[in-house]
Amino acid sequence: MVNPGTDASLESLRRFVREREPAERCELCAAGIAAHPHHEHLLDPVARQLQCSCTPCALLFPVEAQKRFRRVPRRLWYLTDFVMTDWMWDSLAVPVNMAFLLTSAPSGELHAYYPSPAGATESLLTLEGWGELVEANRVLSSLLPDVEALLINRVGERRDYFIAPIDRCYELVGLLRVYWRGLSGGTDVWERVGGFFDELHGAAREKPAQGVTRA
Repeated sequence: MVNPGTDASLESLRRFVREREPAERCELCAAGIAAHPHHEHLLDPVARQLQCSCTPCALLFPVEAQKRFRRVPRRLWYLTDFVMTDWMWDSLAVPVNMAFLLTSAPSGELHAYYPSPAGATESLLTLEGWGELVEANRVLSSLLPDVEALLINRVGERRDYFIAPIDRCYELVGLLRVYWRGLSGGTDVWERVGGFFDELHGAAREKPAQGVTRA
């Protein structure tokens, strides 16, 4: 004879175990990753793919080491006195008012991506103004290839410029993919985008764009 009280207890235990299971696991060792929105990531620079990682595995791959994977750094700077005129922005030929730009160690090339409902879309147009932008903002010479990007937000009246880990850039991409509705995105997605940049600014350290600092 089955004891209903025992069944209820077992179901409660199963529910407790499910709730305690980590939402994500390290893609190298399968260890559980704590439920933290900004856990460690590793980048495969050739395939341009991010891997979720636990901290012990991430420490095996230094940020600047030339291995299969590179650890995505946690450095996040909000760039003050950043120089970008409307002409300089237009010269980058990015079709929307948000973008992230990074250099590739394998190819030595500069890449520009912008978030869209379809994911991260690469701008195939020429980036003629990049050299002038670096000259005007020397901090950009400290960008780490592949794992850091210049993240730009010029939506509406905002003029936000960050040196950001590449996983935060793809977090923005994911936000648009999930919440975009209709042709213009809808009110909800743009409120979330504004909240994303507010949170990013709050978490960032302020750095002058005309100086170069590695710390």
